[in-house]
Amino acid sequence: MSNQESIIIVGGTSGIGRQLAQTLADHGESVVITGRDRDRAQLIAAEIGGKTTGIAVDLAQPKTIAQCFADVGKVKHVVLAAIERDENSAKEYDIDRAIRLVTLKLVGYTEVVHQLVPRFVPDASVVLFGGLAKERPYPGSTTVTTVNGGVTSMIRTLAVELAPIRVNAVHPGIVGDTPAWSEKSNEVLDAIKARTPTGRLVETQDVVDAVIFLLQNRSINGVNLIIDGGWLLR
Repeated sequence: MSNQESIIIVGGTSGIGRQLAQTLADHGESVVITGRDRDRAQLIAAEIGGKTTGIAVDLAQPKTIAQCFADVGKVKHVVLAAIERDENSAKEYDIDRAIRLVTLKLVGYTEVVHQLVPRFVPDASVVLFGGLAKERPYPGSTTVTTVNGGVTSMIRTLAVELAPIRVNAVHPGIVGDTPAWSEKSNEVLDAIKARTPTGRLVETQDVVDAVIFLLQNRSINGVNLIIDGGWLLR
């Protein structure tokens, strides 16, 4: 792996991260996916095929991240897609869960970038995942809303600190074909479609296409890209 110019997808073993890895691998890219479990990461990498490798990384344990990437060589792009769903309100506050999520996104994301910066190729780029809870909170989203708001600022400071390396973020809305939403009732999904100007739900491939655009376009920098079909407009 040390002689390859790789695209790192942190959180690439499931959901949007996995489909992104598959799309990139199908185009001949050397891809490194991460998950918390090494065996599962390696299994998913084998299923994706091509030049895909799986390694274990737990963003909530940031002091272990350096060793996790010890064998990674030159880095072409980094995508930080690892997320955790957390329902945590100020009235019923779980401190341990809150600390884990804050650490995962705000400290873990930054530590990954810190460790990989020396290996970036000159035109490397970084994409972080946030989410629209930052714009439209819901009951129990206290921590999620806070950390996704933090991502919007993090990309700006990283873009300045790492220049000329580009740093952007994607903020998906309701992604209809993900497990969290595909099992919802037709009534719920139809109501979402009705308030979305495009008249359709965002799909995983829409987000994948947006991430690839941000990785490749050399003039997009410090941008928080919302992917919601215009859902926030209504």
